[in-house]
Amino acid sequence: MHLEDIREYCLSKKGVTENFPFDEETLVFKVMGKMFLLTNINEAEISVNIKCDPETAIELRERYESVQPGYHMNKKYWNTVGYNGEFSEKEFYKMIDHSYAEVIKGMTKKLREELEQLK
Repeated sequence: MHLEDIREYCLSKKGVTENFPFDEETLVFKVMGKMFLLTNINEAEISVNIKCDPETAIELRERYESVQPGYHMNKKYWNTVGYNGEFSEKEFYKMIDHSYAEVIKGMTKKLREELEQLK
């Protein structure tokens, strides 16, 4: 898996944009303006910060060594996930899907309705 695979996967989701709001290295993916994944584009190994519900965050940390509390993030809701072959691509994409869904769940009704109207 390459960073470009993650980028294409994220951008294929409804309402997703990408930008560099913090610096020139930290690529951020947002759904309707709300961050759901960020990664450093200059790291040799793939590592992403993704949002989780608190129970899932702990469960993933206990299950996988490469899943740690979110670096520079609220550790209750964010995990840093290193992709090093410890789990399948399918499981990795499932974590990204969960992050995307968690962010949508926290949106206002108006934003969720706007997202639904997008093609």
